[in-house]
Amino acid sequence: MANEQRRVNAVWKARAALVLALLAGLLSLGPARAQAPTTPPGLQSLPDAPLASPDAGLVPTELGVRRAEGGFALQGADGGTPSALEAPTLVADAPARYPEALVAQPVAGTVRLELLVDEEGEVAEVRLLQGLHPLLDEAALHAAPGLRFSPAKVDGAPVPVRLHFEYRFEAPRPVAEAGTPQAPVTLRGLVRAKGNRKPLAGAVLVSNAAEDMPVETGPDGRFEARLPPGRQTVRINAPGHKPGYFLEEVRQGEALEVVYGLEPLVVNPYETVVRGDRERTEVSRVTLQDAELREIPGTMGDPFRVMMLMPGVGSMLSGVSYPVVRGSQPAATGYFLDGIRVPILFHLFLGPAVIHPDFIDSIDFFPGNPSPQYGRLTGGAVEGRLTRPRDDRLHGSAYADLLNAGLFLEYPFQSTGTNVSVAGRISYTPWLIAAAANALQPPGANDSKLVLDFYDYQARIEQEVGPGRLRLFAFGSSDTFGAQATSDDGVTALQSVLFHRVDLRYRHPVGGGELEGGVTWGMDRFALGSESASSGGTTIDIDQSNLTARLGYQRKFGEAFSLRSGLDVDNKRAVVSLVQRSVPPTGGPLQEMSVELPLAIATFSGLWAELQWEEKDSPWTVVPGLRVDNYHLSGGINHVAVEPRLTARRRLGEQLTLKGGVGLYHQAPTTLISLPVVDIAALDQGLQQALQVSAGVEYKNLWGFDVSLDGYVNPMLRTVELTPFGNEEAPIVTPDDPDDGVGDPRDPRPGPGRGRVVRGMQEQIPLPDIELPDVSSRGLSYGLELLIRRPLGGNWFGWLSYSLQRSTRRVRFTRFNDQDVPVGQDEADLPYVFDQTHVANLVLSYKFANNFTVGGVLHFNTGRPESGNLTSRTMTQGTDGLGQPRWVRVDRDRVDRLPPFFRFDLRLSKAWAYDTFTLEAYLDMLNVTISQEVVAFEYAGGIGFPLQKRPTGLPIVLPILGLKGRY
Repeated sequence: MANEQRRVNAVWKARAALVLALLAGLLSLGPARAQAPTTPPGLQSLPDAPLASPDAGLVPTELGVRRAEGGFALQGADGGTPSALEAPTLVADAPARYPEALVAQPVAGTVRLELLVDEEGEVAEVRLLQGLHPLLDEAALHAAPGLRFSPAKVDGAPVPVRLHFEYRFEAPRPVAEAGTPQAPVTLRGLVRAKGNRKPLAGAVLVSNAAEDMPVETGPDGRFEARLPPGRQTVRINAPGHKPGYFLEEVRQGEALEVVYGLEPLVVNPYETVVRGDRERTEVSRVTLQDAELREIPGTMGDPFRVMMLMPGVGSMLSGVSYPVVRGSQPAATGYFLDGIRVPILFHLFLGPAVIHPDFIDSIDFFPGNPSPQYGRLTGGAVEGRLTRPRDDRLHGSAYADLLNAGLFLEYPFQSTGTNVSVAGRISYTPWLIAAAANALQPPGANDSKLVLDFYDYQARIEQEVGPGRLRLFAFGSSDTFGAQATSDDGVTALQSVLFHRVDLRYRHPVGGGELEGGVTWGMDRFALGSESASSGGTTIDIDQSNLTARLGYQRKFGEAFSLRSGLDVDNKRAVVSLVQRSVPPTGGPLQEMSVELPLAIATFSGLWAELQWEEKDSPWTVVPGLRVDNYHLSGGINHVAVEPRLTARRRLGEQLTLKGGVGLYHQAPTTLISLPVVDIAALDQGLQQALQVSAGVEYKNLWGFDVSLDGYVNPMLRTVELTPFGNEEAPIVTPDDPDDGVGDPRDPRPGPGRGRVVRGMQEQIPLPDIELPDVSSRGLSYGLELLIRRPLGGNWFGWLSYSLQRSTRRVRFTRFNDQDVPVGQDEADLPYVFDQTHVANLVLSYKFANNFTVGGVLHFNTGRPESGNLTSRTMTQGTDGLGQPRWVRVDRDRVDRLPPFFRFDLRLSKAWAYDTFTLEAYLDMLNVTISQEVVAFEYAGGIGFPLQKRPTGLPIVLPILGLKGRY
């Protein structure tokens, strides 16, 4: 063990203000003593932290550094008034461990480092100035981040500074010669961190009864000490943790077993997993992990809701979690969980995602040009990656807030190599909301009650099988909303969406690479019904079962080439069940009639591969790829899609990279959000097709920030969007063409008697022989995306995202004159219903020294078109046939936009570390400003009344107060 001295010599490089010149030279810091607020009994004789060398005085300096009456002073670069400098002092030591490999051939000397000490006095950066031996250099570099200083101050304001720091290593004492009896072990045990109970390697224990006999913990955090008998205080230091002081009674001939817990300087409620950064080959990919997933204000701690704050993402409505990615329909973006496509991602639109947050390790977001692995989509892709099972001990968490409660448990069976993880959440707040709403109903109107309910579950079993690994993962979700009758006169009208997935996969090394095979079974249901006990009603269940087989293989060939490939086959079967209860003509009990109709059987199959080329010394990375999909629907409908894709990256140094990509994408017809049956029932409409072209630049570590700028042009060559957006105008009705109230069932436009479930269908069971009208169209989206991101590390993180975008669709519409009379029809490329020109998000989170975290989100977006789709139709003042003022519809190509919207979200949290668990209390609030987003305008008046235009909207505010514990 080394008895080391450290000499602190400062080389100031104040970065806090541009007016301060770069300082050169060495300044003595004077006495740098490690002081504790209180001194426990027995510590009076413990040595102070090493002082600076006694001969270290004021060194001749450059750039106007001089000593002033109040300490050191800095002369401004412009020769202005000098600034008073308060030098930092060492307040927490971090001893370096002498490498065991050098004990046999000891090396003594000094390792010189340069430290960047931030405004909080923490070591933010360490650089080796003068080495001694590779192992000693590594020991010093490892220990230095644990040093703590009082902040340097200029004119009373904390500033970051650079200073020189020396670790002086002395050769350890020689081990006692053979034959010489060694003192018995009197103290042994484990040093671990409080909260997560992680063993601390390299912690140094010093007793006041044997100051020259320090002991260090091994890689497993364990130690053995040979201390003299008696009452004594043991001090423990470990990098990143507060020093610990423990009073022990050591007895002769006894070995005391202990477990020491050290409180971390920064409590992280989420266990950090050290990962190597995956090599970037995509044009646009944002990877979020740890605090970026769970500490973002306004997201309720849900990882997937963070996607709404990424560049290239618009929204249907503030607080609604389904993203509009680069102007595509929300259902055009695919959601995946370890390669498993998730049909419904969020509960009740406003709620959290359907996966427990503790099952999510990281999220990859691809706003454009996803790799060939992601098929059958024309928009972006979101991939959630599951956490890796931990095999050391039992792990768990539990939380409860104003919205829901959740539980997560993970346990390893070490004897068999089996790991089991289970999680689940249930919401009780909807019950409270429903109870409050029902209590507020007026008398006589309480024959039905509001129903809002959701739950989800996840379970995973992983087993080592030879050199491979077998995993069984099941998860599911259910949402129910509507009204339920409380009397015979009441009406029950409920809608529910649920799904289940069971995935079995096996990974095994094969032929120098890795082969993965998997099978997934799934069931999706969309149900709606309306009935009463007295008059009956109808219930419709639309069920879709899925059986998917996947095979993937990846391998590296030599130094330059890597291959990734796979295939998947997805069989879908859709069935519509109808149950109708009615009163018979002669009276009596309700009669029930049930019908089950097989709607469609479809098989989607895909084959994909991509080859990555990257020479060792080449700045280029080129990834060509190809995907081929077949869409087959029983009845003879068959579509084949060939999708070539290419991405390239060109490094222009260690920090700057240029990137670009192009690809072709196809998808089955979609509705607003993903619903069962739709993607197969409308295959006779053909496939959607989109071309994605992207280019951009990335700059790493620009003043501590990562900057990415991307531009894209996405021609939507063919769209089949089964939503009420497009030819939405009512037909022009003339006296010679009266409307009989029935309408043409093949006419997609709304009118009396026409259903709105799916365009062109009556609100009845969709029969297989119904021919849908042609709703295909085309569109274009283009824009610029900026992301300035402060990576995780230190006390704060955050990002600024900005999107300048435009999305259009080819639309046929009706023109009106100044008396609101149709005068003809036209066709043009008009802004899409969710088109938002400007979207900006500023995200900041700061963790203070007392483990108190404050975070905020500023969100801004311009308004959507007031086109009559999911909003009102722009009106202007006109006249009727009598010359009276009235509201007149504006032509679709001249409509206004809704007002812009601004929102501020806030998150406050406090974390505590106890011996075996951590506790976090948090307040997360979406829309602290209670801003109201205008979703439409009400145009009132006319027929003798004054014309009035009033905005309508509802401020969506979600305050979440909760408590979470982790074991």
